[in-house]
Amino acid sequence: MSTQETTPAGHTSAINKPGVLSLAIKEKTALYSAYMPFVTGGGLFIPTNRPYKMGDEIFMMLNLPEDTEKMNVAGKVVWVNPVAQNGKPQGVGVQFHQDAGGRQSKEKIEALLGNSINSSRPTHTI
Repeated sequence: MSTQETTPAGHTSAINKPGVLSLAIKEKTALYSAYMPFVTGGGLFIPTNRPYKMGDEIFMMLNLPEDTEKMNVAGKVVWVNPVAQNGKPQGVGVQFHQDAGGRQSKEKIEALLGNSINSSRPTHTI
């Protein structure tokens, strides 16, 4: 999974504007590790060393395995791993907003993962 972070022009941490992340998840195993099915409406864990706080708004340009189109998904930070520890990477969990983009992302991810979504393999969060 590759992550590229950008911010709107003139953005500083004092301005409460959403961060913009471009995410390319190329393999289903990486998608499984990042997906957060236990979050209402679905969500993704995004490895990053950028400091985010709970409730921060994030805008993602998401590219999933076997999909050539990027999806635009808005969400908010609901999980923070401030530093890598216990085999879990540093990063944030982003809950999808309950709009068309969020619902479409959740549906596509769950279709790609199929029954593996119920696996007991560890993920980036649990």
